Amino acid sequence: MADDAATAMAAVCGGAHSPLAAGATTRRAGRLVVMSSESTVSLRVFVEPQQGATYADQLAVARAAEDLGYEAFFRSDHYLKMGDVSGLPGPTDAWLTLAGLARETSRIRLGTLLTSVTFRHPGPLAISMSQVDHMSGGRLDIGLGAGWYADEHTAYGIPFPPLGERFDLLEDTLGALRELWDTPEGETVTVRGKRLAMVDSPGLPKPVQRPRPPMIIGGHGTRRTPDLAARFADEFNVPFADVDTVAAQYRRVDEACATHGRDPREIVRSAALVLCCGRNPAEIARRADAIGRDVDELRANGAAGTPAEVADAIGRYAAVGTRRVYLQVLDMSDLDHLELVASEVARQL
Repeated sequence: MADDAATAMAAVCGGAHSPLAAGATTRRAGRLVVMSSESTVSLRVFVEPQQGATYADQLAVARAAEDLGYEAFFRSDHYLKMGDVSGLPGPTDAWLTLAGLARETSRIRLGTLLTSVTFRHPGPLAISMSQVDHMSGGRLDIGLGAGWYADEHTAYGIPFPPLGERFDLLEDTLGALRELWDTPEGETVTVRGKRLAMVDSPGLPKPVQRPRPPMIIGGHGTRRTPDLAARFADEFNVPFADVDTVAAQYRRVDEACATHGRDPREIVRSAALVLCCGRNPAEIARRADAIGRDVDELRANGAAGTPAEVADAIGRYAAVGTRRVYLQVLDMSDLDHLELVASEVARQL
Protein backbone atom coordinates (compact mmCIF):
# COMPACT_ATOMS: atom_id res chain seq x y z
CA MET A 1 0.00 0.00 0.00
CA ALA A 2 2.94 2.32 0.52
CA ASP A 3 3.74 1.87 -3.17
CA ASP A 4 0.16 2.83 -4.03
CA ALA A 5 0.46 5.99 -1.95
CA ALA A 6 3.74 7.04 -3.53
CA THR A 7 2.47 6.28 -7.03
CA ALA A 8 -0.76 8.21 -6.58
CA MET A 9 0.97 11.19 -4.99
CA ALA A 10 3.58 11.36 -7.76
CA ALA A 11 0.92 11.18 -10.45
CA VAL A 12 -1.01 14.12 -9.02
CA CYS A 13 1.68 16.34 -7.54
CA GLY A 14 3.60 17.22 -10.65
CA GLY A 15 2.58 20.83 -10.42
CA ALA A 16 -0.17 23.42 -10.56
CA HIS A 17 -3.66 22.35 -11.41
CA SER A 18 -5.51 24.87 -13.57
CA PRO A 19 -9.26 24.90 -13.03
CA LEU A 20 -11.53 26.64 -15.49
CA ALA A 21 -11.46 30.39 -15.30
CA ALA A 22 -14.68 32.13 -14.34
CA GLY A 23 -16.92 32.44 -17.35
CA ALA A 24 -15.07 29.82 -19.43
CA THR A 25 -17.27 27.68 -21.64
CA THR A 26 -17.00 24.21 -23.08
CA ARG A 27 -17.86 25.24 -26.66
CA ARG A 28 -20.34 22.39 -26.45
CA ALA A 29 -22.67 23.68 -29.14
CA GLY A 30 -21.80 22.18 -32.50
CA ARG A 31 -19.19 19.79 -31.13
CA LEU A 32 -19.45 16.37 -32.73
CA VAL A 33 -18.66 12.94 -31.42
CA VAL A 34 -15.43 12.07 -33.24
CA MET A 35 -14.17 8.93 -31.48
CA SER A 36 -14.72 5.58 -33.11
CA SER A 37 -16.44 2.74 -31.27
CA GLU A 38 -14.21 0.27 -33.14
CA SER A 39 -11.05 0.93 -31.11
CA THR A 40 -9.50 -2.05 -29.34
CA VAL A 41 -8.85 0.20 -26.33
CA SER A 42 -11.49 2.53 -24.94
CA LEU A 43 -10.54 5.90 -23.46
CA ARG A 44 -11.89 7.39 -20.25
CA VAL A 45 -11.25 10.85 -18.78
CA PHE A 46 -10.03 10.97 -15.19
CA VAL A 47 -9.68 14.19 -13.14
CA GLU A 48 -8.34 15.14 -9.70
CA PRO A 49 -10.70 17.85 -8.36
CA GLN A 50 -9.08 17.98 -4.91
CA GLN A 51 -6.22 19.85 -6.56
CA GLY A 52 -8.52 22.82 -7.12
CA ALA A 53 -11.76 22.62 -9.08
CA THR A 54 -15.41 23.55 -8.71
CA TYR A 55 -18.42 21.49 -9.69
CA ALA A 56 -18.74 23.73 -12.77
CA ASP A 57 -15.19 22.85 -13.80
CA GLN A 58 -15.96 19.15 -13.58
CA LEU A 59 -19.24 19.55 -15.43
CA ALA A 60 -17.44 21.31 -18.29
CA VAL A 61 -14.96 18.46 -18.63
CA ALA A 62 -17.65 15.78 -18.35
CA ARG A 63 -19.78 17.43 -21.04
CA ALA A 64 -16.80 17.89 -23.33
CA ALA A 65 -15.81 14.25 -22.82
CA GLU A 66 -19.35 13.13 -23.59
CA ASP A 67 -19.60 15.24 -26.73
CA LEU A 68 -16.24 13.96 -27.96
CA GLY A 69 -17.21 10.33 -27.52
CA TYR A 70 -15.09 9.30 -24.55
CA GLU A 71 -16.47 6.23 -22.83
CA ALA A 72 -16.54 7.63 -19.30
CA PHE A 73 -15.81 10.52 -16.96
CA PHE A 74 -14.20 9.51 -13.69
CA ARG A 75 -12.95 11.56 -10.77
CA SER A 76 -10.80 10.86 -7.76
CA ASP A 77 -12.42 10.67 -4.32
CA HIS A 78 -10.21 12.78 -2.05
CA TYR A 79 -10.85 15.45 0.56
CA LEU A 80 -7.38 17.05 0.66
CA LYS A 81 -5.11 18.47 -2.02
CA MET A 82 -1.69 16.99 -2.66
CA GLY A 83 1.58 18.83 -3.13
CA ASP A 84 2.13 22.57 -3.16
CA VAL A 85 -1.04 23.66 -4.99
CA SER A 86 -3.57 25.78 -3.08
CA GLY A 87 -6.45 23.38 -3.66
CA LEU A 88 -8.83 26.35 -3.84
CA PRO A 89 -11.76 26.65 -3.63
CA GLY A 90 -11.58 23.37 -1.72
CA PRO A 91 -12.68 19.77 -2.16
CA THR A 92 -15.94 18.64 -3.71
CA ASP A 93 -17.66 15.48 -2.57
CA ALA A 94 -17.32 12.75 -5.18
CA TRP A 95 -20.78 11.25 -4.79
CA LEU A 96 -22.58 14.60 -4.70
CA THR A 97 -20.66 15.49 -7.85
CA LEU A 98 -21.60 12.26 -9.61
CA ALA A 99 -25.24 12.79 -8.68
CA GLY A 100 -25.17 16.23 -10.29
CA LEU A 101 -23.37 14.98 -13.38
CA ALA A 102 -25.87 12.14 -13.67
CA ARG A 103 -28.59 14.71 -14.32
CA GLU A 104 -26.50 16.98 -16.56
CA THR A 105 -25.12 14.34 -18.93
CA SER A 106 -26.96 11.72 -20.94
CA ARG A 107 -24.62 9.08 -22.41
CA ILE A 108 -21.20 9.03 -20.76
CA ARG A 109 -20.52 6.57 -17.96
CA LEU A 110 -19.59 7.97 -14.54
CA GLY A 111 -17.50 6.73 -11.64
CA THR A 112 -14.74 7.14 -9.07
CA LEU A 113 -11.17 5.90 -9.20
CA LEU A 114 -11.27 5.00 -6.37
CA THR A 115 -13.60 5.64 -3.42
CA SER A 116 -11.92 4.79 -0.14
CA VAL A 117 -14.06 2.54 2.04
CA THR A 118 -12.86 4.50 5.07
CA PHE A 119 -14.92 7.57 4.07
CA ARG A 120 -18.48 6.27 4.26
CA HIS A 121 -20.30 3.45 6.03
CA PRO A 122 -21.15 0.70 3.52
CA GLY A 123 -24.91 0.90 4.19
CA PRO A 124 -25.42 4.59 3.36
CA LEU A 125 -22.80 4.28 0.60
CA ALA A 126 -24.87 1.54 -1.06
CA ILE A 127 -27.90 3.85 -0.98
CA SER A 128 -25.92 6.71 -2.56
CA MET A 129 -24.54 4.44 -5.27
CA SER A 130 -27.96 3.04 -6.14
CA GLN A 131 -29.40 6.53 -6.28
CA VAL A 132 -26.68 7.75 -8.64
CA ASP A 133 -27.28 4.71 -10.83
CA HIS A 134 -30.98 5.65 -10.98
CA MET A 135 -30.26 9.35 -11.57
CA SER A 136 -27.95 8.47 -14.47
CA GLY A 137 -30.24 5.88 -16.03
CA GLY A 138 -27.80 3.07 -15.29
CA ARG A 139 -24.47 4.69 -16.21
CA LEU A 140 -22.53 4.16 -12.97
CA ASP A 141 -19.30 2.22 -12.54
CA ILE A 142 -18.12 1.71 -8.94
CA GLY A 143 -14.44 1.94 -8.02
CA LEU A 144 -13.56 0.95 -4.46
CA GLY A 145 -10.25 0.85 -2.62
CA ALA A 146 -8.79 0.54 0.87
CA GLY A 147 -7.56 4.15 1.00
CA TRP A 148 -3.99 5.35 1.36
CA TYR A 149 -3.87 9.12 2.06
CA ALA A 150 -3.53 9.40 5.83
CA ASP A 151 -3.36 13.21 5.90
CA GLU A 152 -6.86 13.71 4.52
CA HIS A 153 -8.25 11.45 7.22
CA THR A 154 -6.46 13.42 9.92
CA ALA A 155 -7.55 16.75 8.43
CA TYR A 156 -11.25 15.85 8.46
CA GLY A 157 -11.42 13.61 11.53
CA ILE A 158 -11.91 10.37 9.64
CA PRO A 159 -10.54 7.22 11.30
CA PHE A 160 -7.61 5.70 9.40
CA PRO A 161 -7.07 2.15 10.67
CA PRO A 162 -3.99 0.05 9.90
CA LEU A 163 -3.63 -1.36 6.38
CA GLY A 164 -4.84 -4.85 7.25
CA GLU A 165 -8.02 -3.49 8.85
CA ARG A 166 -8.68 -1.26 5.83
CA PHE A 167 -8.42 -4.26 3.53
CA ASP A 168 -10.81 -6.13 5.84
CA LEU A 169 -13.24 -3.23 5.48
CA LEU A 170 -12.81 -3.24 1.69
CA GLU A 171 -13.55 -6.97 1.60
CA ASP A 172 -16.57 -6.49 3.87
CA THR A 173 -17.89 -3.63 1.74
CA LEU A 174 -17.55 -5.55 -1.52
CA GLY A 175 -19.33 -8.52 0.01
CA ALA A 176 -22.03 -6.36 1.59
CA LEU A 177 -22.86 -4.57 -1.66
CA ARG A 178 -23.28 -7.90 -3.40
CA GLU A 179 -25.54 -9.28 -0.66
CA LEU A 180 -27.62 -6.11 -0.33
CA TRP A 181 -28.28 -5.87 -4.05
CA ASP A 182 -28.78 -9.62 -4.57
CA THR A 183 -31.45 -9.82 -1.86
CA PRO A 184 -34.92 -9.97 -3.48
CA GLU A 185 -37.21 -7.01 -2.86
CA GLY A 186 -39.45 -7.66 0.11
CA GLU A 187 -36.82 -9.74 1.91
CA THR A 188 -34.10 -8.74 4.37
CA VAL A 189 -30.49 -9.77 4.75
CA THR A 190 -28.03 -9.88 7.64
CA VAL A 191 -24.41 -9.25 6.75
CA ARG A 192 -21.59 -10.01 9.18
CA GLY A 193 -18.05 -9.29 8.08
CA LYS A 194 -14.70 -8.87 9.75
CA ARG A 195 -15.26 -5.18 10.48
CA LEU A 196 -18.98 -4.50 9.99
CA ALA A 197 -22.42 -5.93 10.60
CA MET A 198 -25.84 -5.15 9.13
CA VAL A 199 -28.91 -6.81 10.62
CA ASP A 200 -32.20 -7.32 8.79
CA SER A 201 -31.39 -4.84 6.04
CA PRO A 202 -33.95 -4.53 3.22
CA GLY A 203 -31.08 -3.93 0.81
CA LEU A 204 -32.93 -1.03 -0.80
CA PRO A 205 -32.88 0.71 -3.17
CA LYS A 206 -31.68 -1.65 -5.88
CA PRO A 207 -29.54 -0.14 -8.65
CA VAL A 208 -30.85 0.10 -12.21
CA GLN A 209 -28.07 -2.13 -13.52
CA ARG A 210 -28.72 -5.70 -12.53
CA PRO A 211 -27.43 -7.57 -10.74
CA ARG A 212 -25.26 -4.55 -9.90
CA PRO A 213 -23.16 -1.79 -11.51
CA PRO A 214 -19.71 -2.85 -12.76
CA MET A 215 -17.21 -3.04 -9.90
CA ILE A 216 -13.64 -1.77 -10.30
CA ILE A 217 -10.80 -2.84 -8.01
CA GLY A 218 -7.24 -1.71 -8.55
CA GLY A 219 -3.82 -1.00 -7.15
CA HIS A 220 -0.33 -2.42 -6.77
CA GLY A 221 -0.84 -4.79 -3.85
CA THR A 222 0.50 -8.24 -4.66
CA ARG A 223 -1.65 -10.45 -2.42
CA ARG A 224 -5.03 -9.21 -1.20
CA THR A 225 -5.66 -6.83 -4.11
CA PRO A 226 -5.53 -9.55 -6.82
CA ASP A 227 -7.49 -11.91 -4.56
CA LEU A 228 -10.31 -9.39 -4.07
CA ALA A 229 -10.31 -8.66 -7.80
CA ALA A 230 -10.73 -12.34 -8.59
CA ARG A 231 -13.66 -12.59 -6.19
CA PHE A 232 -15.49 -9.33 -6.80
CA ALA A 233 -14.22 -7.26 -9.75
CA ASP A 234 -15.65 -6.70 -13.19
CA GLU A 235 -12.60 -4.57 -13.99
CA PHE A 236 -9.06 -4.47 -12.61
CA ASN A 237 -7.06 -1.24 -12.83
CA VAL A 238 -3.33 -0.62 -12.41
CA PRO A 239 -2.62 3.11 -12.03
CA PHE A 240 0.48 5.02 -13.12
CA ALA A 241 2.85 2.12 -13.71
CA ASP A 242 5.13 0.97 -16.53
CA VAL A 243 4.02 -1.77 -18.90
CA ASP A 244 6.03 -4.54 -17.19
CA THR A 245 4.54 -3.70 -13.79
CA VAL A 246 1.03 -3.65 -15.24
CA ALA A 247 1.56 -7.00 -16.97
CA ALA A 248 2.87 -8.57 -13.75
CA GLN A 249 -0.15 -7.36 -11.80
CA TYR A 250 -2.52 -8.71 -14.46
CA ARG A 251 -0.80 -12.09 -14.12
CA ARG A 252 -1.39 -12.03 -10.38
CA VAL A 253 -5.09 -11.53 -11.04
CA ASP A 254 -5.03 -14.48 -13.46
CA GLU A 255 -3.45 -16.63 -10.76
CA ALA A 256 -6.01 -15.51 -8.19
CA CYS A 257 -8.82 -16.31 -10.63
CA ALA A 258 -7.42 -19.81 -11.04
CA THR A 259 -7.46 -20.24 -7.27
CA HIS A 260 -11.11 -19.19 -7.09
CA GLY A 261 -12.20 -21.08 -10.20
CA ARG A 262 -13.09 -17.94 -12.15
CA ASP A 263 -12.47 -17.30 -15.83
CA PRO A 264 -9.99 -14.36 -15.88
CA ARG A 265 -11.48 -13.20 -19.18
CA GLU A 266 -14.51 -12.03 -17.23
CA ILE A 267 -12.41 -9.18 -15.77
CA VAL A 268 -11.67 -6.18 -17.99
CA ARG A 269 -8.07 -4.97 -17.60
CA SER A 270 -7.40 -1.23 -17.41
CA ALA A 271 -4.62 1.24 -16.65
CA ALA A 272 -4.40 4.91 -15.68
CA LEU A 273 -1.85 7.23 -17.32
CA VAL A 274 -1.06 10.93 -17.05
CA LEU A 275 -1.99 12.66 -20.31
CA CYS A 276 0.18 15.24 -22.07
CA CYS A 277 -0.44 15.34 -25.83
CA GLY A 278 0.50 18.05 -28.33
CA ARG A 279 0.71 18.55 -32.08
CA ASN A 280 4.30 19.76 -31.89
CA PRO A 281 7.14 20.08 -29.35
CA ALA A 282 6.06 23.57 -28.28
CA GLU A 283 2.50 22.44 -27.52
CA ILE A 284 3.73 19.37 -25.65
CA ALA A 285 6.10 21.52 -23.58
CA ARG A 286 3.34 24.04 -22.82
CA ARG A 287 1.03 21.34 -21.55
CA ALA A 288 3.76 19.69 -19.48
CA ASP A 289 4.66 23.05 -17.95
CA ALA A 290 1.01 23.72 -17.10
CA ILE A 291 0.98 20.65 -14.84
CA GLY A 292 4.55 21.12 -13.56
CA ARG A 293 5.97 18.02 -15.21
CA ASP A 294 9.04 17.24 -17.31
CA VAL A 295 8.33 16.17 -20.89
CA ASP A 296 10.88 13.35 -20.89
CA GLU A 297 9.53 11.98 -17.61
CA LEU A 298 5.99 12.07 -18.96
CA ARG A 299 7.05 10.27 -22.14
CA ALA A 300 8.65 7.56 -20.02
CA ASN A 301 5.80 7.15 -17.54
CA GLY A 302 2.62 8.49 -19.12
CA ALA A 303 0.65 8.99 -22.32
CA ALA A 304 2.74 11.86 -23.62
CA GLY A 305 4.07 13.29 -26.86
CA THR A 306 2.51 13.75 -30.27
CA PRO A 307 -0.76 11.96 -31.08
CA ALA A 308 1.26 9.17 -32.72
CA GLU A 309 3.49 8.83 -29.64
CA VAL A 310 0.49 8.74 -27.30
CA ALA A 311 -1.18 6.11 -29.49
CA ASP A 312 2.03 4.05 -29.45
CA ALA A 313 2.24 4.32 -25.66
CA ILE A 314 -1.36 3.14 -25.27
CA GLY A 315 -0.64 0.37 -27.76
CA ARG A 316 2.14 -0.98 -25.55
CA TYR A 317 -0.37 -1.36 -22.70
CA ALA A 318 -2.89 -2.92 -25.06
CA ALA A 319 -0.29 -5.52 -26.00
CA VAL A 320 -0.28 -6.83 -22.40
CA GLY A 321 -4.06 -6.95 -22.13
CA THR A 322 -5.20 -3.41 -21.28
CA ARG A 323 -8.63 -2.71 -22.77
CA ARG A 324 -9.41 0.60 -21.06
CA VAL A 325 -7.14 3.54 -20.38
CA TYR A 326 -7.99 6.29 -17.90
CA LEU A 327 -6.31 9.47 -19.11
CA GLN A 328 -5.49 11.62 -16.10
CA VAL A 329 -6.25 15.21 -17.13
CA LEU A 330 -4.59 17.53 -14.62
CA ASP A 331 -5.26 20.83 -16.42
CA MET A 332 -9.03 20.89 -16.49
CA SER A 333 -9.20 24.22 -18.30
CA ASP A 334 -7.59 22.82 -21.47
CA LEU A 335 -10.57 21.27 -23.24
CA ASP A 336 -8.71 21.42 -26.56
CA HIS A 337 -6.46 18.72 -25.08
CA LEU A 338 -9.42 16.36 -24.93
CA GLU A 339 -10.44 17.24 -28.46
CA LEU A 340 -6.95 16.57 -29.81
CA VAL A 341 -6.86 13.09 -28.27
CA ALA A 342 -10.38 12.29 -29.45
CA SER A 343 -9.68 13.33 -33.03
CA GLU A 344 -6.05 12.33 -33.50
CA VAL A 345 -5.23 9.56 -31.00
CA ALA A 346 -8.39 7.48 -30.76
CA ARG A 347 -8.51 6.71 -34.47
CA GLN A 348 -5.03 5.16 -34.26
CA LEU A 349 -5.97 2.66 -31.54
